[in-house]
Amino acid sequence: MNKKEWPLWEIFIRSKNGLNHKHVGSLHAADAEMAIENARDVYCRRNEGVSIWVVLSSQIVASDPDEADALYEPAKNKIYRHPTFYEIPKEVGHM
Repeated sequence: MNKKEWPLWEIFIRSKNGLNHKHVGSLHAADAEMAIENARDVYCRRNEGVSIWVVLSSQIVASDPDEADALYEPAKNKIYRHPTFYEIPKEVGHM
């Protein structure tokens, strides 16, 4: 397997314990172990992370932004899920 055939990996870094992983970029690597090592070298040079996730780009499935209306339409009919449906008691104060 030469470098041109290496798969593309998406890199996610968690900067501190308790925070979410965030997508920071992509890189090519022969396998997951190499992807983690390369991600550490490229994206965590100054100890920016405490955890690294690598995911094959080919394994990520995403919704189509052009179809967002149809995808999210069912939630729009459930007004009880929106915070504007509820009245906040004055004792609670500003949220």
